[in-house]
Amino acid sequence: MNKISVADLFVSEPDPSWFGNGPNEPDHPCWTNKNWLKSRFHFSFAEWHGGRNRFGCLRVVNDDLVQPSRGFGTHGHQDMEIITYILHGGLTHKDSMGSEETLGRGSVQFMTAGTGVMHSEYNLDPEQDLRFIQSWILPRTQGLTPRYGSFSADSNTRHARLNQWLHLVSDLEGTGKIQIHQDFNLFASEIEEGKSLEFELKPSRQAYVLCLEGTLMVNQMILEKHEAVEIPPTSEISSITFSGQMGDEQTHLLLYEMSV
Repeated sequence: MNKISVADLFVSEPDPSWFGNGPNEPDHPCWTNKNWLKSRFHFSFAEWHGGRNRFGCLRVVNDDLVQPSRGFGTHGHQDMEIITYILHGGLTHKDSMGSEETLGRGSVQFMTAGTGVMHSEYNLDPEQDLRFIQSWILPRTQGLTPRYGSFSADSNTRHARLNQWLHLVSDLEGTGKIQIHQDFNLFASEIEEGKSLEFELKPSRQAYVLCLEGTLMVNQMILEKHEAVEIPPTSEISSITFSGQMGDEQTHLLLYEMSV
């Protein structure tokens, strides 16, 4: 297993004008960062070219913190499956297909960018910041018809991922809340301190595990918030143990599972 530490990530804090935002307000009492956006890149992206380009079909994992009343103005995407998992705050999405909605913690939205789509993403709350994980998956086919969909979390969603796997994303014939055009699965879980969860990684499958909140033990490896681990494929079934650890936050993770 290959650990991706916080020091391995690139921290991007772009100029607010890049996405149509007004000047930063670092002295605003509700701002938790001096720049409108603080984004941690797990793979080479935008202005950073010094990282890995991908892990299997996983091309982008960005951990974004957006300040109140700020966001990403209208911009375009093409030939990518884009998945966004909201950790806190509300993410308001609007696109050229006519989709518009606001999603909160534990919710997932996706776009098949296909032949091309324009969209915007905003934190419209004037007081609370927004944190989300955006992941880009390479589709098995290019030139797909663009589409949008989402899974909106409710009061039962946290229980559904507490000390167990919540299957969020799968292939078209899979059982995830959302289906995309790739042999890929995304699971979420929150694990209480002292509790453990098993995952069986089948032969010729690989996984990327991201610690979102708290402290996570993967077998005997410790991951802190923002850190990740690559789990390579083997010729036999691999049983992986995930354990919740003591800390200020409860352990919360995403597990990306895919073919080689």
